Amino acid sequence: MRTRFVFRTRVLCGCFVLAALLFIGQLYLLQIVHGSEYQKKASAHYTKSDPDTVNRGSIYFTAKDGELVSAAVMQTGWRIAIKPDQTIDENAVYEKLNAIVPIDRERFFLSAAKKGDPYEEVAFRVADNATKEIRALKIPGLLLVQDQWRFYPARELAAQAIGFVGYQGDARVGVYGLEKSWQDTLVQKQDGLYINPFAEIFTNLQAAVSTNPEGHEGSIITSIEPSVQRTLETTLDDLMKKYTPRITGGIIMDPHTGEILAMAGRPAYDPNTYSTVANPAVFQNAIVESTFEMGSIMKPLTMAKGIDKGVITPATTYSDKGCIEKSGKKICNSDKKAHGTISMQVVLNQSLNTGASFVEDRIGNTEFGEFVRSLELGKKTGIDLPSEAVGQLKALDNGYDVDYASASFGQGIAVSPIAMVRALSTLANGGVLPNPHVVTAIKFPNGIIRSIDVGQGPQVLSSTSTEAVTKMLVESYDTALIGGILKEEHYSLAAKTGTAQIAIPGGGGYYTDRTLHSFFGYLPANNPKFIVLLFAVEPHGQAFASATLSHPFSNLAKYLINYYGIPPDR
Repeated sequence: MRTRFVFRTRVLCGCFVLAALLFIGQLYLLQIVHGSEYQKKASAHYTKSDPDTVNRGSIYFTAKDGELVSAAVMQTGWRIAIKPDQTIDENAVYEKLNAIVPIDRERFFLSAAKKGDPYEEVAFRVADNATKEIRALKIPGLLLVQDQWRFYPARELAAQAIGFVGYQGDARVGVYGLEKSWQDTLVQKQDGLYINPFAEIFTNLQAAVSTNPEGHEGSIITSIEPSVQRTLETTLDDLMKKYTPRITGGIIMDPHTGEILAMAGRPAYDPNTYSTVANPAVFQNAIVESTFEMGSIMKPLTMAKGIDKGVITPATTYSDKGCIEKSGKKICNSDKKAHGTISMQVVLNQSLNTGASFVEDRIGNTEFGEFVRSLELGKKTGIDLPSEAVGQLKALDNGYDVDYASASFGQGIAVSPIAMVRALSTLANGGVLPNPHVVTAIKFPNGIIRSIDVGQGPQVLSSTSTEAVTKMLVESYDTALIGGILKEEHYSLAAKTGTAQIAIPGGGGYYTDRTLHSFFGYLPANNPKFIVLLFAVEPHGQAFASATLSHPFSNLAKYLINYYGIPPDR
């Protein structure tokens, strides 16, 4: 009997504890999670509400210490509207309002003149403290309308990656960047104020244990580090001023995980004022949405495949005559010079097109074509950003020797910068393709954070061949790149330049006066933490990327080393 009594007592106590926990949890949801929403609902009893306002999750940068920094948030405030028929003495009303908040004079008087119109908005994004003063005026025919809008505290910072919220038809949705690609996660589809508490607890639990956290509403946390992003953008601004390219861009990524620490393009814009932008092309993220013939940064990959197959070593030599003929067309080195009998190391040092073609010949057209496709340069990387472009590898379908030779040094095939940096990351990642991504976690409304696992791509090169090419790239950076003046005594940097001709649209050959400059490097070469890709389309004043991009890369490398406190590797 006593045992039954103790059991029943424990069950009853357990029920009381569970009920208390549910009650406390619901109080937390009411007062903390949904407190501001209930306050708005209460305000709606004496102000006009706007049905177009939609709650939306935040977007966060991640500082190097793990602190979340707001990149996109919802802000609340008010709009001022008038009923023209009830507005008496428009001049006096305007003067009173304008003394508190700036009111567009022309808009106000045009609105006030629309007699018979029941509702005209005359001011937007008005702060709470201003509305208190306006209410005290008790102006007849004046309405205060609840307003809610998207705000980007960092302004231009990472704008092309973040995107913005705009109108699609009558609905406000994400139309570019993460705002678009993560629309379903960011938008709050239901009013959380009147959900059954047991249902809400179940929903939160489901989100917390779900194998697919992306399928639940919440905020998104990115790998973009704001200080690194700002430094990259400053670097690009300097490039724009100095060499006036049509566009320029850059990426800083972890070559192992594919996490993107910085991604930027120029020209850029402020998403808070996107409606004032004259050329909407600046909204596009060229790193993801455009393709280019990237040039000689392809050569290290060609070299790695040759070493992988065993048809060359870094010491292999060939006789460079300056130009060769393929399929009846001439291919020459950029300097048009014959360098005699030289090694593969010199091919990278001097960036010789004939040397890359020599390696491709040893590999064979069929196998080289398969290798390029294995790098997935003709596919989407699957990065979590919208409108990703697909690489153009059609030249390799033609079967002409000249097309394979051109592809070996990055001409004739067009790829997106994000696909290119992914392929180049194999050199820093033991031959494995990483999966580039910007979002690393979802933060649910209840505060729980769930990481997103993107995994790794396939192994396309052996670690032996990538180690060999890494040593060659370090040697090239230390001794050959602009005379070896950028060599770091205690840090090894593996890098390569690229200068590509720009194709004339419609298949009319190449421009003689327009080039694309590119530069990639990873550091420290012996244990890479970062891979950096820079490019500039149609720069002026310098013929080769070694002159335009070497110093910017070097400065970024030194910044990353110092900012992250990376220990020396030599």
